[in-house]
Amino acid sequence: MPLPDITARITAACERADRSPAEVSLIAVSKKQPDERVEAVLAAGHRVFGENRVQEAQGKWPAWKDSYRGVELHLIGPLQSNKVRAAMELFDAIHTVDSLKLARRIADIAGQIGRCPTLFLQVNTGEEPQKAGVAPSEADALIREVRALDLPLRGLMCIPPQDEAPSLHFALLAKIAARNGLAGLSMGMSADFEEAIELGATHVRVGSAIFGERPVPA
Repeated sequence: MPLPDITARITAACERADRSPAEVSLIAVSKKQPDERVEAVLAAGHRVFGENRVQEAQGKWPAWKDSYRGVELHLIGPLQSNKVRAAMELFDAIHTVDSLKLARRIADIAGQIGRCPTLFLQVNTGEEPQKAGVAPSEADALIREVRALDLPLRGLMCIPPQDEAPSLHFALLAKIAARNGLAGLSMGMSADFEEAIELGATHVRVGSAIFGERPVPA
């Protein structure tokens, strides 16, 4: 199983950056993966997973959460306003808060259900029009507004453009987080998580390097 190889690479990256591996959480991205692959990783003892879609996660994770103690589920895909309640009831962390409107919706439902997942703001570091996320120039203001709602804001998340050096975007995200006193940095995926760790990532999102390529739908 590739999981031990990934954890060894995380440890090595932390050593190069003079960091403790305990500072980095490996999110195994299980979206669209066959159940048997996910269950193999669960059976190996891993407990932190990421999903892109609320509806897909609803179909499989409640049962796995009952069967495997200590599962921590992270939403790493876009969150629609009509899915907020369902997401907050299932997920332990949401990495894709990108507007004051969404933050207010989360705050309203948190007051109703008495709990709120840990939150990350998504920053569109490449300012790509097709991607979600707040613009870097607007991030500080959104951070202040979310904090004013008394929400559990842990940090920031980004997905760098495919055709640019990810290190530039990781460094920008870390700079925004540092000046706002945020400890969490959700950045780095299968191809670049080691670089992200060396630039301060606290959460890396790794899918295909753990599970293999997703099956092509028939």
